[in-house]
Amino acid sequence: MGWKAVASCEVGTSHQKLDIPCQDYADYCVFPEGVIIGVVSDGAGSAKYSDQGSKWAVYTVLESFKSLVDAQQIKNKQHDPSSFALEDAQEYFTKLVKQVRANLEERANLADYRIEDLSCTLLVFIATPEGLIAMQIGDGFMVVRTENKDFKLLFQPDKGEYANETTFVTSASALEDMQVIYLAEPVVFICASSDGLEKVAIKLSDYSAYDRFFQPLETYLANTEEPKEEDYLKPFLQLEDLNKRTDDDKSLLIALYDKKKPCLI
Repeated sequence: MGWKAVASCEVGTSHQKLDIPCQDYADYCVFPEGVIIGVVSDGAGSAKYSDQGSKWAVYTVLESFKSLVDAQQIKNKQHDPSSFALEDAQEYFTKLVKQVRANLEERANLADYRIEDLSCTLLVFIATPEGLIAMQIGDGFMVVRTENKDFKLLFQPDKGEYANETTFVTSASALEDMQVIYLAEPVVFICASSDGLEKVAIKLSDYSAYDRFFQPLETYLANTEEPKEEDYLKPFLQLEDLNKRTDDDKSLLIALYDKKKPCLI
């Protein structure tokens, strides 16, 4: 039993026209005992080096969690989501966000940037087959499906008072605006994405998930032994029909718990 996952990011057509790099970044790691961590970050369009900020934010989260594995804290169940309470998740993610911000500030100082030049959103999930903890700062979305349930949006995207406004991990209000959830039931499928796909994946009138968007993604993972970015996700994000509906950068990180797949030891 184990996780299958894949991630991909694609520059938006509006950025292609202006020769701006993709400001989204997504990555994940699968660990022993059936644990997976996934991270998605979307650099602020108004920030000069936000493409670097999103990459550094994702890297910091993954390296922080890897250190817990090295310290054997996963096997000792100290950071197993199935043993968390909501208060534990809130405390853990608060420390993690402070670490991300400290790393971004350090890198900004070294490169003679302002930390605002690295502004980005941050979405993180940590899951086992038995449960999940997740956090979100800013817009974008996370959708999950638990056993015998429909696809469910975990958080309402953080939209500011004005168009294209949201909270970034570098914002003064980041911790205040951070959303955290603890889900204590078996998780089958997870999808995390930046806001570039919101209008095609999420029904914004009631913040529900479009099944017809997520079902093919789950089916692909279920039918693919070793998923690769170039086989499905990357061509999907490059579809002309999709680009007609959104000109923003697009990212997808999807994961499926496969009971037939061997778990890492």
